Amino acid sequence: MIPRSWLFVPGDSERKIARALVAGADAVILDLEDAVAPERKPGARQLTAAALAARPAGSPPLWVRVNPVSSGLMSADLAAVMPGAPDGIVLPKPDSLADVEALDRVLTELEGDRAGRAPTPVLAIVTETALAVLNLPGYAAPPTRLLGLTWGGEDLSAELGATGNRAPDGEFHFTYRLVRSLCQIAAAACGRPAFETIQPDFRDRAALERQARRAAEEGFSGMLAIHPDQVPVINAAFTPTPEQLAHARRVLAAFDAAPQAGTVQLDGRMLDRPHRAQAERLLERAR
Repeated sequence: MIPRSWLFVPGDSERKIARALVAGADAVILDLEDAVAPERKPGARQLTAAALAARPAGSPPLWVRVNPVSSGLMSADLAAVMPGAPDGIVLPKPDSLADVEALDRVLTELEGDRAGRAPTPVLAIVTETALAVLNLPGYAAPPTRLLGLTWGGEDLSAELGATGNRAPDGEFHFTYRLVRSLCQIAAAACGRPAFETIQPDFRDRAALERQARRAAEEGFSGMLAIHPDQVPVINAAFTPTPEQLAHARRVLAAFDAAPQAGTVQLDGRMLDRPHRAQAERLLERAR
């Protein structure tokens, strides 16, 4: 299942990890990067590895955000956590697909012979540097293990020298709307889902609802979260409503009734093949 909600939790906090496991998120990301101070990273690796080894039955998938390839810390992160078989790895700040390929090589070496188990999937945060944005077209042919792409505007705004990336009404400034769209286009070009970035003000439920619902309408498959209270809102936004599902089934039924037709009529509208693809994707999200 493609996660709707991805909940970040610091990898050095046993209390927060325990809370995250029962928050209802489709995936929990144990963070070894930005949420952990440099001097606490060795301890965070140990605690994250212990959390992976001791995860209770029924826990959501546990992913790990490692440090970037450029940090020199990624290999130590992976050596610590891979024995615990994380459900996936989140790669921050790749400057290009070459960083994803570097991670792929390290994971392949660490996985060894896994007796038929699938490769550990990777989620890449692909817009955190200016160079990364320029290199987005390079993702057209990524490694098989790349599950999807997401984006971030916080690190990018710092690199650009901006004092913020949102207007007073909470909407992203133009540069970040552009970057968001480029991430989504790059994901579609390589046949992967795209995931919306965080809403940093976890107390502003209305802003979160607006951002999540707009992202779902625009074709994103899920959204990142930084607080357990954000999870139910995100899950609701990316769960198709009964009315949407019923309409999608009617669209497919109309095409099934006319298998040779390129277009069909439904409720006074002409529908063609893209409408069928949209209906199929919506029903797939509900599974």
